[in-house]
Amino acid sequence: MKRDGNLKGFREFLIEEDGMGTVEIILIIVVLIGLVIIFKTQIGEVVTKMFGKITNEVDKF
Repeated sequence: MKRDGNLKGFREFLIEEDGMGTVEIILIIVVLIGLVIIFKTQIGEVVTKMFGKITNEVDKF
């Protein structure tokens, strides 16, 4: 009888659609990583400029 209960729980697990949220999150992460790879140099330039400005402002103190 216990075996039947486990099988029923497994069937319910397969029927659930909550896993789709996980797939969507993974796809969003993949797209974001792709954008970072494509715009790597532009992002690097922006970060370098920002750190330069921060350094200049800190040096004023």
